Amino acid sequence: MKIKPKSIVIVGGGTAGWMAVNSLLSSWGNTVQITLVESKDIGIIGVGEGSTPYLKQYFSSLGIKESEWMPACDATYKAGISFPDWSTKAGYESYFHPFFSKLDLKPADLFFHNSGQRRRGIKVDALPNHYFVSSQLIELNKSPVPRIDLPFDVDYGYHFDSAKLGRFLKERALKLGLTHVIGNVASVDTSVDGHITAVNVEAQQSLNADFFIDCTGFTGLLVNKTLGLSFCSYKDSLFNDSAVAIPTNLASHTEVPAQTVSRALTNGWSWKIPLTSRWGNGYVFSSDFISPDSAETELRTQLGLLDADIEARHLKMRVGRLNQHWHKNCLAVGLSQGFIEPLEATALMLIQFTIDRFISSFEDDSKSDELTKADYNKDLNKTFDGVRDYIVAHYKLNSRNDSAYWQACREDARTPDSLANLITTWDSGGDFESALKQQQDSLVYLRPSWYCLFSGMGRFPSTTIENAQSVPALRAKEYCQKVANEYFISHKAQLEKVYQR
Repeated sequence: MKIKPKSIVIVGGGTAGWMAVNSLLSSWGNTVQITLVESKDIGIIGVGEGSTPYLKQYFSSLGIKESEWMPACDATYKAGISFPDWSTKAGYESYFHPFFSKLDLKPADLFFHNSGQRRRGIKVDALPNHYFVSSQLIELNKSPVPRIDLPFDVDYGYHFDSAKLGRFLKERALKLGLTHVIGNVASVDTSVDGHITAVNVEAQQSLNADFFIDCTGFTGLLVNKTLGLSFCSYKDSLFNDSAVAIPTNLASHTEVPAQTVSRALTNGWSWKIPLTSRWGNGYVFSSDFISPDSAETELRTQLGLLDADIEARHLKMRVGRLNQHWHKNCLAVGLSQGFIEPLEATALMLIQFTIDRFISSFEDDSKSDELTKADYNKDLNKTFDGVRDYIVAHYKLNSRNDSAYWQACREDARTPDSLANLITTWDSGGDFESALKQQQDSLVYLRPSWYCLFSGMGRFPSTTIENAQSVPALRAKEYCQKVANEYFISHKAQLEKVYQR
């Protein structure tokens, strides 16, 4: 087994830092001395945030129950994401991207069949909302958490207050014996061979360690300013580089849904995320097509807050990734390593994958240290690029013509080769199953997600023919509703159960 570091210094708190330290403490315990240093001057944004089902695995691996962390973070359940107004195709103006389980196997086969028929011009219903249990959970105001133990897992994610999640994980780490230092890093020491040897905190001690983890956000104090690592920008494929966030009150009687809503606007898209305490709202946009002030005005208008005295927070995003996430004795985690706009809520998933893959690297003795790092960076880059491809597909498949932004996203944005092959195969009526299998090593999203995206956008021939042998969508929807009613209770009742003290 490879020799893991005896001491680690993590620079930066936030969600990335506190997720990383909890994973390290859980896996390595007191065999490694871990110190986290964070600045008292850097605030936390604290917007409402969503996750993929991968976050459920994170808390499970730490032995943290939902009844422990969810109330502390104003969290709600998430069965998937709704995408209204991305498409102008009749019958496909909005679609739902669900999280999946074995409960979907029977209706999903009907969905794949009908999607294939519709691609070939046969008039059938191929809207994914009618074929998955999670879609019906949203219509019925159900929770994605089964009321009974099933012999398989049901995927679901969460919505939460990111600042409160950071505080929760921070308090847990401190109870486990983490050394916590508050202060600004004044300088970083390196050896002749370029390894980091210490970070020097203003008016305090130098923090020496065998290994360093950079969680300093877009600043990248260690990986950018000290090591000068190269960055691979996604700007040519993903135009959005800014966001504005505005929280709104949640009425006490409101039934919060178990979904994120990602609605297309004139120069980007807005998020609406339900917490138990408020709504998280925001607008992700490209500053090349709209100014921050105009974006804020558009979001306020959508929310009915044009004259309201509610503060808006403006954010800038650096979209892309490092070419090397692990270099010498330093690992980048979170925004310091890269960021893909939050359309599919993948930020925390990428943090988890980064730190989990790092920990597991020390369990393999078959590779040299340099080969281990090279394979690690290759895997991380493949994962980032795979997520990028799926996000880019949303923009390439949009059918809006109301602004130069949407036309540019569809026509001018660079299409990664792997995505271009999928689009060509789909549009030509070719063997989409084979195309997915041929690219399975580079894809992060699996077969159902790709079908939901293409079909949900209504990416079908404009001319159709009738087919009496087609599978009626109603049959699948009724099955999904029956399953939803049989296995799941209301979202409100499930939250009340979890929030009982």
